[in-house]
Amino acid sequence: MARPVHLPNLTTREAIQDAVYRCIIGFDRHDHEMFESSMTGEDAVFELKIGSGEPQITTGVTAMKEGVLKAVGPLDTLHVVSNFRTNYTEGANTASLTAYAQAQHCPPGRGAEPDGPKFMSGGEYRVDLVKDESDGLWKAWRFVVDIIWVQGDPSVMQSAHSE
Repeated sequence: MARPVHLPNLTTREAIQDAVYRCIIGFDRHDHEMFESSMTGEDAVFELKIGSGEPQITTGVTAMKEGVLKAVGPLDTLHVVSNFRTNYTEGANTASLTAYAQAQHCPPGRGAEPDGPKFMSGGEYRVDLVKDESDGLWKAWRFVVDIIWVQGDPSVMQSAHSE
């Protein structure tokens, strides 16, 4: 069953948050269309920061698909997002939000193995968004993933490249 990109009857706040959901569905199901629908395009910025390390910055949806999505998409993953705080003024075409996220990553095809290798992370998302008037979707032009903690086998993150 195909997942629809556009969902009818969302409130504005739900539609803003849906950009984050579309992004992580893109990761979890390696769905390029869903991922692309969550970002503004070649001007979008994706920033990954792990602990006190230097941020890894990727600019443009093409580079994001070749880097971030290609690394995470093939894995058996599940990202869970909660604690949304959405900053939006009625009638505006821009918004920002923060949310908490946990993600579990497993090598491709091995997610159902109870004792299989796992890599988990937890952190905060900070996202700046704009409403795309051409299709009516809210899209991220800046998506920051600030990883606060990790647990498990970090080599899992490389396993998509070894398949």
